[in-house]
Amino acid sequence: MNIREVARLAGVSPATVSRVINGTASVSEDKRARVLRAIAETEFVPNEVARTLFKGSSKTIGLLIPSMRNPYFMMLAAALDEQASRRGYRLQLQHVGYDFTREQAALQQLQAGNADGVILVPGSTRRCGDWRGYSMPMVVVDSDLPGWEVPCIYSDHYQGARMAMEHLVDCGCREIVLIRGPQSTFSGLSRYRGYQDYCLEYGICPKVVDCDYDFQAGLAMTEALLSRYPEVDGILACNDLVAISTYKILHKRKISVPDQVKLMGFDDIPFSSLMSPELSTIRQPVEDLAELAMELVLRRDLCGKEERHVLPVTLVPRETTGHK
Repeated sequence: MNIREVARLAGVSPATVSRVINGTASVSEDKRARVLRAIAETEFVPNEVARTLFKGSSKTIGLLIPSMRNPYFMMLAAALDEQASRRGYRLQLQHVGYDFTREQAALQQLQAGNADGVILVPGSTRRCGDWRGYSMPMVVVDSDLPGWEVPCIYSDHYQGARMAMEHLVDCGCREIVLIRGPQSTFSGLSRYRGYQDYCLEYGICPKVVDCDYDFQAGLAMTEALLSRYPEVDGILACNDLVAISTYKILHKRKISVPDQVKLMGFDDIPFSSLMSPELSTIRQPVEDLAELAMELVLRRDLCGKEERHVLPVTLVPRETTGHK
């Protein structure tokens, strides 16, 4: 069986068959239906591909993430993969960086492949395009994008920063420095606002340095922090990865943790409980985020509806703040 025989059975040209298979140009619904029927009956393409084309479903959920170097995103991907598998779907992971063009290309590819939905973890809140041209259900995780008419699910980053500050203050810290995450990200901005508001309410002088969510960036920024704020006795890092790099510099400088400086992270990645001393942190509810995201993306009745789901975070006190 070849493409010419499929075209003959469907009563169309070979070029039309090619366009239907590849989705490269518009084809009338009547011709498309005839081609798909011929493909399915003759098994011209593998059964799974034929089923996908014929039913308009690939049993695939796309996941777009901005970084594969951040352990938190890998935790989220693993949890989403488990949720997809339980429902008979497979997860297609796409790393799009912080590049809007790559993000759009990935969305177009998923739509062409009849993906059943997309879960997007935006690299920035500064959007420069529109998703309303896509027919796939979409859910946004770890960000809030007002006006984009999609369900948004995220942890309470704001409250998490306040909880971390309260814990450091309760542990006796008075000179607390925030290693602030990228302000183009929803998480970085929300955590900074939580820190800022807590300082304002309790008369604490804010001390801030800026850093990417990156281990190497954390090493360099910790050196700068110690030079700028030599009196520091508490550090709230923008995430666990940066907190671990901060500890490395403190240890190198022979600054005792937690005796001289107490240290907090954010996310509760697996390394946090494996390092010594164990890292105090704010735990994001990754399993709950994944379960809710998968539930919403498979509900087509929510497609195009704007709603927000804010999930609570948990304080996890460990050895870097003096807890055994």
